Amino acid sequence: MKIKNIIAALALTLISGSIMAQNAHFAESGTIEYEKTINMWAIMKKRINKDNESYMQPAYESYRKSQPQFKKLTSTLTFGDNKTMFVPKPDDGPQNFWGAVMVAQNNTTASDLSTQTSVIQKKVYEETFLVKDSIRAIKWKITDETREIAGFACRRANAVIMDSIYLVAFYTEEIAVSGGPENFSGLPGMILGLAMPHENITWFATKVTDVAIPPAKLIAPTKGKTVNNKQLRATLDEAMKDWGEYAKDEYKAFMLE
Repeated sequence: MKIKNIIAALALTLISGSIMAQNAHFAESGTIEYEKTINMWAIMKKRINKDNESYMQPAYESYRKSQPQFKKLTSTLTFGDNKTMFVPKPDDGPQNFWGAVMVAQNNTTASDLSTQTSVIQKKVYEETFLVKDSIRAIKWKITDETREIAGFACRRANAVIMDSIYLVAFYTEEIAVSGGPENFSGLPGMILGLAMPHENITWFATKVTDVAIPPAKLIAPTKGKTVNNKQLRATLDEAMKDWGEYAKDEYKAFMLE
């Protein structure tokens, strides 16, 4: 091939790439449907110890015979104007007896990414709290690993929260909002996949709809006893002070999401 033809071909490639970049669409508003998957067998087995195995082990074996290994819950994240609203859908499945807090969806979460603040309507047993505070700061480490989720190219990031809980997230820059399920955020794009491997829980997007969102859909919830995270922690500490080892799992579940 002659030099002038090579140069022409390169120029055409650069122009085509520039046109594609100019025409690339980055969603700034829409809805995302997530599926939360919980490995019930693993969670229940970890709760068996020498002090409770006489009754927990038979209950665990009975559950394995009658119930599926994975429990699945769904939720919707609405986003627009650099705000997000995470709303869980009702759990119509059988309610189980242990780890109930960890395997439920207790929160409706409104996040304002411009001000880095959130309002979380959190159900704690029979009481509802309205937790108003800063969005959790997560120190993510972005990797080179990629995968596709719900039709979007995503990149992996890792983090540790609450001193020991390991997170794996997959985010896409094709959605120009730094949000995610529950109150997980802080990456340069939308989190479409999130896993807590040691907690046996994942969230993955199943459908993304690019659509204009009216401001009314992003208004934070207002019902509940208003507290901040520090006050909620103090309330839980007081309520669970006599619960022994069981308090650790319940406390972690309420403060994790």
